[in-house]
Amino acid sequence: MLPSTSRRAFLSSSLASLAATAMAQEKTSPPGTAAPEPVIDIHQHTHFHQRGDDHLLAHQQAMGITTTILLPAGTPTSRPSTHEGRSNGLGAQCLGTETCRKIAQDHPGAYLWGANEVTDQDTAPAEIEKWLKLGACIIGEQKFDVECDSSQSQKLYELAAAYHVPILMHFQNERYNRGYERLHTMLAKYPQTTFIGHAQTFWGNIDKHHQPKDLYPKGKITPGGLTDRFLADYPNFFADMSAGSGLNALTRDEEHTTAFFQRHQDKILYGSDCADHFGRGPGCQGAQTIAMIRKLSPTQAIERKILFANAQKLFRLG
Repeated sequence: MLPSTSRRAFLSSSLASLAATAMAQEKTSPPGTAAPEPVIDIHQHTHFHQRGDDHLLAHQQAMGITTTILLPAGTPTSRPSTHEGRSNGLGAQCLGTETCRKIAQDHPGAYLWGANEVTDQDTAPAEIEKWLKLGACIIGEQKFDVECDSSQSQKLYELAAAYHVPILMHFQNERYNRGYERLHTMLAKYPQTTFIGHAQTFWGNIDKHHQPKDLYPKGKITPGGLTDRFLADYPNFFADMSAGSGLNALTRDEEHTTAFFQRHQDKILYGSDCADHFGRGPGCQGAQTIAMIRKLSPTQAIERKILFANAQKLFRLG
């Protein structure tokens, strides 16, 4: 296992690079203007819907992201958990861990990287552990058709706890990480594991009256859904604001969103999960999410937590 002191040194070096980047921006900003505030994006991918690395880098820069965490796909395979190969590449043609690590090595401080493998591959724990020893800072994105409390999933929860890294999970009804209503049993069983929830079923369940088959629900929200309760009841559960599902949850009931931000201000993390090439304009869901977080946060302090400070703390970047 990578010693915790080595991991802290690795991650602290990233924060030092981030600080240097911010200082450089401040020096080049026009007189009398403030440097951009740092933003951590915990959810991006390489080769996302065939997007090239040059467009990925430009996209993140245009959005004003100062640190990006790249989440790899697992090994391509044909088995039920990948829908006989149809969901390889996280269902979006994303590439594997080595591509994420290379970008992070080429852009120290600006990029960090995760480790991943198909959950029910016999070699998954060993494969992921190999990358954790080399400095991966997260497990995921776990996006496979398994039960969220399966024995194979639990091996990865144990691994995440052992290496003190989060595990990020895509919850989608009848497709990925099934059994969200039972997730609380895993949150309780593995209190030393940090779980990050993401995607349609996760965000739909902020509403007490959520209908499981409705992946992008609209209209007013009644607090007290499963996600609302899990975030309140389990210190080891966090929310990834990324993708169309996250943006939909932000915009469907703005009054609820402001109260939700107030309630869970220490648990929400900004992620983009955006395949756009340009980082701006109506086609960039990641930039829209940043704008809505800034618009709906009840205070600037809470906005800063969601866009930067919560991830900084969770990934021990300071």
